[in-house]
Amino acid sequence: MGHSRAEKTETHKRIVRIAAKRMREHGLEGVGIAELMKEAGLTVGGFYKHFRSRDDLVREAVQSAFGGMKRRLDDDIKAGRPPFYGKLVDDYLTEEHRDYPGTGCAFSALAAEIARGNKRTRAIASEQIQKNFQLIADLIPGKDRLAARAKAILTFSAMVGAMSLARAVPEEKLSREILKTVAEELKATARG
Repeated sequence: MGHSRAEKTETHKRIVRIAAKRMREHGLEGVGIAELMKEAGLTVGGFYKHFRSRDDLVREAVQSAFGGMKRRLDDDIKAGRPPFYGKLVDDYLTEEHRDYPGTGCAFSALAAEIARGNKRTRAIASEQIQKNFQLIADLIPGKDRLAARAKAILTFSAMVGAMSLARAVPEEKLSREILKTVAEELKATARG
């Protein structure tokens, strides 16, 4: 008995969602097809009903992992909380985000690997980076859009870098200091 098109679509989304989470936790190469399909409750053979290759899965999983910042801002708007720059910085540079990379920003988890990835994956990343710059620039007050874009580039680069470093160091005190210092400095820079 075959599966309906809707069931196949939902199964495909579930595989991509699991892969996106696992890749942020273990890296692009840290997730095997067999273990991924087992976690999705499917056989390895079923993989090729959804993807032509592992590269196609990686591309979709990375794309799926992007957009978290926009989703959080949209959630704030829906809840009646207007988005603002300081909250975006504070929400990103948290210990929870540091401790749970599988549900966090794909860039802080995978930037170095994406840089070594194929052209299609890097193009998807470039498009998302541009969207993140614009999203952040829109939160920076003032009419000088070039200055806002420059601050947005600085902000996103600093947040991704800080999160990567906070995850890399084994000392909890240093990790917290990195997150706190970068958050404070970014908010001070935005005010000035």
